Amino acid sequence: MKLLRFGPKGKEKPGMLDVDGALRDLSAEIDDIAGTALSDTALQRLREIDPARLPLVEGSPRIGACVGQVGKFICIGLNFDDHAAEANMAIPEEPIVFFKATSAICGANDPIEIPHGSSKTDWELELAVVIGKEAKYVSVEEAMSHIAGYCIANDVSERDFQLRRSGQWVKGKSADTFGPIGPWLVTRDEIANPQDLKMTLDVNGKRFQDGSTKTMHFSVAEVVSYLSQFMSLQPGDVISTGTPPGVGMGQKPEVYLKAGDQMVLAIEGLGEQRYEVVQG
Repeated sequence: MKLLRFGPKGKEKPGMLDVDGALRDLSAEIDDIAGTALSDTALQRLREIDPARLPLVEGSPRIGACVGQVGKFICIGLNFDDHAAEANMAIPEEPIVFFKATSAICGANDPIEIPHGSSKTDWELELAVVIGKEAKYVSVEEAMSHIAGYCIANDVSERDFQLRRSGQWVKGKSADTFGPIGPWLVTRDEIANPQDLKMTLDVNGKRFQDGSTKTMHFSVAEVVSYLSQFMSLQPGDVISTGTPPGVGMGQKPEVYLKAGDQMVLAIEGLGEQRYEVVQG
């Protein structure tokens, strides 16, 4: 299934795509794509609904973040071997973990805002994992059963804030709009192998990132298991699993986003994000 949230910011309704790609309103069935609605039992109930009997959503409404009420937005750094090489940094012995503020979350087509004082706003196309069942001290073998599904994330990053302004990376990762997720949540049964998905990102029609989840150093299952040793993962938590090479900081000379830039991000099976960069 492809589940999504549509409507004005803060007033999104739950929806699903039918076999023809048309948007159907799920609001009579569930309150939101969030929390207990992401459990295996709840998702199976949605699978049993005939989309043709759900109201068809007319027009082109705004598509919001594909998951609501996110409790934790967890990111993994330097998790692609080829990106670590691009950054001239060693592969970590254990996953590098940092957080983005949940206030950074926005819809897949919402404008990306360059924050005040920014000189180095960058992009990072990432596969995001959405937790469906509490995970606490789970093994690698058990980890996949705790996942509700997958979506595209852009770990937008202000490199000057992140690397020069002291302290933790969170300062460069958490500006408003720095966490677009979606356009939809694809349930895990539709993604046969999350470690073999093509990933691309274009800025103004130029391809910068052209990679694959094949080059992840720590797999999705390993990341979920690892995180669960340090904190419980709750339904609706989002884990962004790292980026392939091609970020702006890795270009020679470096390339950063500016107002008016257009970005298109895609991951095989997960749709596209399209948005314009604006000055915040």
